[in-house]
Parts: sequence; C-alpha cells; structure tokens
Amino acid sequence: MPNCNAHDPYTQVASISIADYDYPLPESRIAQAPCAPRDAAKLLVDGPSRPIDAHFSHLNDYLPPASPLVVNDSKVIHARLAMQRSSGGRFELFLLEPIEPASYEAMFAARGPVRWHCLMGRAQRWRDDTALTLGSHPDETLRARRIPPHTGGEGIVELSWATGETFAELLDRLGQIPIPPYLGRCATADDNQWYQTVYARHEGSVAAPTAGLHLTAPLLRTLEDAGHPILHTTLHVGAGTFLPVKGDSIGAHPMHSERTVITRRLLQGLLAASAPVVAVGTTSMRTLESLYWLGAQLIDSQGPAALHLPQWTPYQTDRTPPTAESLQALLKRMDTLRVDTLEASTSLIIAPGYTFHVANALITNFHQPRSTLLLLVAALIGARWRALYDHALRGDYRFLSYGDGMILFNRNCKKA
Repeated sequence: MPNCNAHDPYTQVASISIADYDYPLPESRIAQAPCAPRDAAKLLVDGPSRPIDAHFSHLNDYLPPASPLVVNDSKVIHARLAMQRSSGGRFELFLLEPIEPASYEAMFAARGPVRWHCLMGRAQRWRDDTALTLGSHPDETLRARRIPPHTGGEGIVELSWATGETFAELLDRLGQIPIPPYLGRCATADDNQWYQTVYARHEGSVAAPTAGLHLTAPLLRTLEDAGHPILHTTLHVGAGTFLPVKGDSIGAHPMHSERTVITRRLLQGLLAASAPVVAVGTTSMRTLESLYWLGAQLIDSQGPAALHLPQWTPYQTDRTPPTAESLQALLKRMDTLRVDTLEASTSLIIAPGYTFHVANALITNFHQPRSTLLLLVAALIGARWRALYDHALRGDYRFLSYGDGMILFNRNCKKA
C-alpha cells in the first residue's frame, strides 16, 4: 500500500493537478502529414539561455560530443481489422496484446490460430457463437471468434486463417495501420511508410515512436560518423499512449503495461557511455529509466522470474543504487540465464518529482495537452516546458505525431 504521508514522494506526485499541464492547441496546428524529407522538420532546441530555432537536418550541431542516441526500433503493426458478419454488419477489431502465443516473435511467425486481447467496436452486437470474417475470397478469409468472458468493448479474440501466410504477412495484407485518432481521418497508403521509423525492426507497436520519424538514414550515418553511437531498444507501444488523464489529478490514472526487450548490447553501450545519453522519444526514455528500476529490483531481492516495473515504484522506495550497479545487475541476470536478451514489462509513469538516472536529454515531438507525455517533458525540464510550447505556438511549429520536435536537456541530471 502506498504511504499516505502528505509529504512523501508518491503522494506529492499523485496529487499533481493535470489542469496545470494544459495549453490551447488549435486544430490547425496538428500536422496531418510529415515533412518531406523527414529531417526538414523544425527542431526547437532547449538552449541554455533561450530557445533556438533549427531543423532536424542540423541535429548534430546541438548534441553533446560523443553522446549516444537510444532509439526504439519497434515496428507499428496493421492493428485495425475491419471485420463483418455474414448478415453484413461491420465490426472493428483493434489488436492490443498477444495472448497465445504470448511472445511477439512467435505470434508474428504463427501460421495458424492465434489469440489477441482486442478492443472491439460494436461489441454488444457481436454474439459469441457468431464468427466475423475479413477478405474478399473464401480461401483468403480471416475469421474472428470471441472468447468468453469479456468485459464491455474489450476481450480475447481467436483469429484463424488457412492461407499459409504468417500472421505478420496476413496483417500487412488485410489490416490497416493505426494512425492516431486525433488526426481525424482514415489511414492512407502513404501512412504505411510515414508512420514507421527508418530503423523499425520488431513488430509489436500499435502507435509509432514518433520522435524517431524525423531521423533519416543519411542523418543517422552523419551522427554516427560524428561520434554518436546509435543504440537500439525495443518497447512495443500500446494504445494507452493515447489515453487522456481523465481525473483532476494523476494519481488515479492507470498506465498500461508495455513490453520491452533488453539487450546485452544496449546495456554495454550505456555503461561505456562517457557523454550524456540522449533518448529519442518518450518511449525510449521510459525504457531507459525502467532499466534502472528493474536492475534495482534485482539488487534488492534477486527479482521475480518475470521482470515487471509497477507504475509508482520510483516514488515508493528509498533505495536508489548507482546507475551502473543497476545496469550491471541486469547483465548479471543475463549471465546467470546464459542469454543476451531479457524480456520485461513496464508501467512506469514519469512525472514532475521524478529523478532521472539513465538519460540526460530527450528528443521528442510536441504532445497533447493534459497528457502523461507532457508530464514526462515537465519532469525533465521543469517549468521551462511552458515557455518552449509558447515559443513553438508563436513560431508556427507543427504539433503531435507528424509534427515538428525539440531537443531537451536535464540541467539537474543525476550522475551515475
């Protein structure tokens, strides 16, 4: 149970009023498509004395020398399925999380029946004994069957097909890429390319790690040639990234759990870093900070068999080992298991009052008002977030997933 002392970190953070993280965002400032080329997007630099207007193509000019960049290489799946029943009624399924097989890798390689946790449009009209289908030819049909029990518009759905395709191939053919709902339009063929980073490798996300959309292959080569290592992590972004904070304070807001894959190469790269670590996107930032706390759990108790970080752990513990010690604990777990990767999940919320342990800078887009992503930005740079957002609104920057971005620096970072 959380400590209810009014002065403890959990209570202070949980009582943060989300109204303090609101700002006016005209619909006209929500970008409907990315810049072409991608790195032509504007870059607002959190300068030491004032904001600096630049472009992503000149990102190298504003990075600390030799600083590693950590990118999220999760790939967005075609998670929207427009199903129908034999009578003609239409239903939408939105894939949330694999259930059987539970592994993302095994799921997308499967060639037979699979089960997913799904959001179900018009769920009250879908009877358990009725199969939904998708596909114009009987031999190429995807069938969906709802598995009881289910609650409201969510539940487990079994999907089956007989085409011989892998599930990844089937989704690419029949599904639609899930662009953000605030765009207010249907996905087009262009979105299949626009809404993926150039380094996307591992299927699993239902929302893009959008800060990385600005990075082109030539820009990444330029950064590496300039001495900036590019380190990869994988966090499969869930639909919870679009959930607004509905209450007056953030304490009642549930952070959905998201799965991540930790690699030996990433841990070794972080431990070898001699310059500030730059997270490319809020998903990379949450992953990096989760690594610290997952390692701390291992130090304290050798950790459970399944690595999971609850939402409020950082605010409910006094134990803060050195960063290197936490990362080494994860490497030790790999050595014990004789593996080079670990699977984990995190529900971490980063809000004002959080102390950063791994990443010192953040490349990110401009986020929705009253969102947990804006809270993360405020946790990193404090009250400066409002001046930067005001500057961006006055300066004709474009907002949200396809919009422009900024690079932010934590001027009070915790040293390892």
